[in-house]
Amino acid sequence: MPRYDQLKAIAQEAGSLFLKGYHAPKEVRYKSDIDLVTQYDVAVEELLKARLAEAFPDHTLVGEESSATITYPEKAIYIDPIDGTTNFVHGIPFCAISIGIWEDQQPVAGCVYNPVLEELFYAEKGKGATLNGEPIRVDAEADSLPRALIATGFPYTKIEQGGDYEWVLRTMRSMLPFTRDIRRLGSAALDLCYTAKGTFAGFYEINLKPWDVAAGILIVLEAGGAVSREDGEPYTLERRIIVATNGKIHDALVAKLGEAPAT
Repeated sequence: MPRYDQLKAIAQEAGSLFLKGYHAPKEVRYKSDIDLVTQYDVAVEELLKARLAEAFPDHTLVGEESSATITYPEKAIYIDPIDGTTNFVHGIPFCAISIGIWEDQQPVAGCVYNPVLEELFYAEKGKGATLNGEPIRVDAEADSLPRALIATGFPYTKIEQGGDYEWVLRTMRSMLPFTRDIRRLGSAALDLCYTAKGTFAGFYEINLKPWDVAAGILIVLEAGGAVSREDGEPYTLERRIIVATNGKIHDALVAKLGEAPAT
């Protein structure tokens, strides 16, 4: 059986390059009008793939910057070299390396590392979740939406002002008056991890990719939380909408999202 905890050392090695790039001038290219990529996204992913291929030769590597299509292999490692590239470019410290290992369509290990804030989140199936080696748990106090601080994100497809954009506006109208408040940090991987450590009581977002959530899902689950689709059914990486909570508000959050269904 592979030693999944190698993920931590691999992420930390790549984190040195990540941190160098965070403080350095950047060459910015555009995947779309607002979807940015820098030379460090590419360089960090290349380093991660080289190390992960050595450590996990039986797994298929699926990286944001190097995979032409999204695939769901039986043994997969989903890599986001810089989740939160817009934050990375603008000097906002909510950005991270995300590495999630899935086998037979289930998460088995995940690591999310923010070198800027020195936060290393890790989980292995059945072994709990940690932040910098210390156990973390979801928010035990928030048992209703008015007591819950919720995180969300805005999809790049918002520029089209189509269905995703309208769904974001509908859910804000449905959710905002009934929660403690809503935050948008700009990194889904960290939103999930902050849900796992109890900063947020819940998180939801539309139109994410597998590398955005593959690690964070397990970290939430191993911290005692719940993850599902927007209708409460089990989440799979092919789904467009994810909901993650402390468990106590899960049904209520799903119900609120149901008042603003996706089209």
